[in-house]
Amino acid sequence: MSKPAIEFRASDDVPWTPVAGNATQREKILAQDETGLATRLLLFEPGCETVGVVRHDFWEEVWILEGAITDLSLGQTFSAGMYACRPPGMPHGPWVSPEGCMTFEVRYADPTVRQEVT
Repeated sequence: MSKPAIEFRASDDVPWTPVAGNATQREKILAQDETGLATRLLLFEPGCETVGVVRHDFWEEVWILEGAITDLSLGQTFSAGMYACRPPGMPHGPWVSPEGCMTFEVRYADPTVRQEVT
């Protein structure tokens, strides 16, 4: 279960696609493995609001490239240049982004859990 080998390419060659369940978010999937774990750019359009606290079963590293997002559960705003590393199960969100935000995300499987290859 690994992402494909990709030599340098322009990220502009990858289209923005809607994020399922939120019309104010779009993503560019830069690389993805068979399970759906991805490296992506995530765009929160101005006025974006997400619903609910998110927890997932993979590691997630996030670097904010532009703009800012506010985690409503924490009551904190995070801005360009900030970084997060979230282990599986760590709660985050819901989010709002009045002026918009772009993040770079890397998602990967928990290395302490043995993954079965079928």
